[in-house]
Amino acid sequence: MTFNLKKFIRSLGFAFCGIKVIAKEEQNFRIQIVIAILVTIAIFYFKISIIETIVVFTLIFLVLMAELINSLFERILDLIHPLPENKVKKIKDMSSGIVFLCCLISTIIGILIFFPYL
Repeated sequence: MTFNLKKFIRSLGFAFCGIKVIAKEEQNFRIQIVIAILVTIAIFYFKISIIETIVVFTLIFLVLMAELINSLFERILDLIHPLPENKVKKIKDMSSGIVFLCCLISTIIGILIFFPYL
């Protein structure tokens, strides 16, 4: 099996298209991107340690990935069952709960990391 650079670059293009779709259509994702940018600025402003930086970036990407997965579930469910139904709503609510928990733990850890610098 050989590495095909052209195929790899094409795959990256598909990935960026997916991110562009969610950024365009999902308000929460845009809000999370803005928060991620502000936190990244804070990382450089406060000059936090490399370990703390790794933790913060891991949490940022955890939240963004959770939001992507949540949006994916919602779209698949809308395709499978476009009319409102209680079972579908419960699945969507659980998926949103995943994002909420990721945001909650990220906020708590972020406060613990940045508090000593304030």
